[in-house]
Amino acid sequence: MSGPEPEVPCVGAVVHDAQGRLLLIRRGHAPSAGLWSVPGGRMEAGETEAEAVVRETAEETGLRVRPERVLGRVRIDGDGVVFTVTDWACTLLDPAQRPVAGDDAADVVFVDAVGLAALDMAPGVLTALSGWSALPR
Repeated sequence: MSGPEPEVPCVGAVVHDAQGRLLLIRRGHAPSAGLWSVPGGRMEAGETEAEAVVRETAEETGLRVRPERVLGRVRIDGDGVVFTVTDWACTLLDPAQRPVAGDDAADVVFVDAVGLAALDMAPGVLTALSGWSALPR
């Protein structure tokens, strides 16, 4: 009998633009490759959550953000591990800058509520965002 699956600490960035649209990336790798989610990923050794949010958002979207507060946490079952994701509400530092997909993001977009409905979202993302009142306008 095996013990509990190891937990992998991760972060996510919940970023809205001035129009209330939500920043999303299409995941390039597992878990949920090809599906849409908020930018984020694994924390690196010695990083704070806030530092990881800033780094991951920059790597995946090219955007600079300021983490404001923790919205909540989600657990995602991986292949023999559990990803524990702490999602942060973030403010764009340069609202005029356009996102560019990078690192393991296959695509990046700001979406409104109508655009969001047309996307194939990663499991649990909409439920979490809805619960935190963080869906786009």
